[in-house]
Formats: sequence, structure tokens, C-alpha cells
Amino acid sequence: MFDTLLQLQLCGHATLAAAHTIFTSSFMNSSIVEFVTVSGIVTARRVPEIKTTDGLNSQNGESRESFLIELNFPTTPMADLNSAEVSTISNALNGASMIDIKRTTAKDDIVVILPSGQAVEELQPQFDAIRKCPGRGIIISGVAPLGSGFDYYYRYFGPKFGINEDPVTGSANCALTPYWSKKLGKCDLIAYAASPRGGVLNIHLDEQKQTVLLRGKAIIVMEGSLLV
Repeated sequence: MFDTLLQLQLCGHATLAAAHTIFTSSFMNSSIVEFVTVSGIVTARRVPEIKTTDGLNSQNGESRESFLIELNFPTTPMADLNSAEVSTISNALNGASMIDIKRTTAKDDIVVILPSGQAVEELQPQFDAIRKCPGRGIIISGVAPLGSGFDYYYRYFGPKFGINEDPVTGSANCALTPYWSKKLGKCDLIAYAASPRGGVLNIHLDEQKQTVLLRGKAIIVMEGSLLV
């Protein structure tokens, strides 16, 4: 997500972090917390995860119990893009081969499907050219390589907001999940944000309610006390 006026209605990263802080503290003993936002009520749910299999906790020598935080969002519809704009977008993506190209109707993002997840990972965008493209930003995606453990890769470019590439954009999956669910014939997917930092999201599409359940993790990297 982006720290701009367009994103002040709801920041997914901050919601995830706030939920993690609550779930790992003594503030409340509940697996569900609701946040009041400008966009409405956002529900965060603590979802059990199988105990980690990467051995012992390096700090105390004990096995770790992990959990995911699930955020519930509506799906984002997509429509066909004006064919006159395709060449501009192709140039901004260094002439990448495009399998499909759409435009989200709510957020006004361009969604470009590339031939493979590897193509997504290796693409070198022209950020100055993206600033001149239609729409808010560009989402690229491609089917994940066999054996990778993922269903699809994606990246989000938003230089118009001063952020060339967002490390992990949860909201992009509100459009990508219905697309890949139909293509792959499944409602439970694992997406990999193939940015330099990277990130993993476990996703479930509720076809009946047309909602996307985004499941991810947060890690506390710093704690402190504020003296007033």
C-alpha cells in the first residue's frame, strides 16, 4: 500500500501490523479484531498455521508456533483496456510479451499478464514511461514455475505516487485472485510478490460473497516505550 492521500482510506500494511500487535499482546483475548476505517469496518482474524518446520527457534532453542492474519476484502472487477493504450504500456515494460491486459474498474490500475512468473521476476520496468501510462499504477503477473510452491507471481509499480515498486501490495490480489482462480480452477492460492524484498500471501476466494481473504504474517522488529 502507499502512504498517499489515495491510500489513507485504508492501509493494509498498518492494519496487518496493528492486528499482529494486538494478537501477540495482552490487550485482548480474541481471535478476531475489527478496525473502524474511512472505508468501513475491516475485520482481521487470527488463523492457526501448522507449526514451523525450519527447526528450533534460534533465540531460545524452542519450537515455534506460528499464525497467519486474515484480512477480508471485496474482489476488484476488471475490464478490457482500450487497444490504443497497449503500445504505451508495452514500451513502459521494455517491450515485454503480454498474454493479457486489463484495467481495474475500481482502483484504475492496469493489469498485465506475462507469459510466466520468471518473466515477472526478471522484468525491468521503465518508471519514467510508466508515469505517462494511463491508470494509477501497473500490476504485472504470471503463472508460477512448477515446483515453486506458488500459484502466481506479481509485482506492482506505482511511480506516480513516488514509489517505483511496492514490495508487497495486498490490494493487487483483489483483482488477481479472481483472474487466477478462473485460470487455474482453484479458490485457494498462494501468491508471491516478486519484488526485490519479496513476500508471500495465502489467499482464498469466496465466490459466493465475491470476497478475497488475504492471509499473511507480520514480524515485530522493534519494541519500545513512550514516556509522556
